[in-house]
Amino acid sequence: MNNVPDNTNFDSLPDDALLRPKKLLEWEIAPFSKATLWRKVKEGSFPSPIKISDQITAWRVRDIRAWLRNPHGFRANRPNKAR
Repeated sequence: MNNVPDNTNFDSLPDDALLRPKKLLEWEIAPFSKATLWRKVKEGSFPSPIKISDQITAWRVRDIRAWLRNPHGFRANRPNKAR
């Protein structure tokens, strides 16, 4: 069994697709814990999600791809209102 994450599904998504937190963590796109994910959103070093409804938050695939291109130099453009 290999430990390489299966990002095939992520790679095939269009830029305007939305990803829920569970998939970000399950597919190991965000290589950290749920608590660290939200901390990074709050500090602006990970893209801000969008609020779809009172109980649904998701990220735009294009924002995640921008972060993946430069995770250490990424700065969010807008303050986080989700969570």
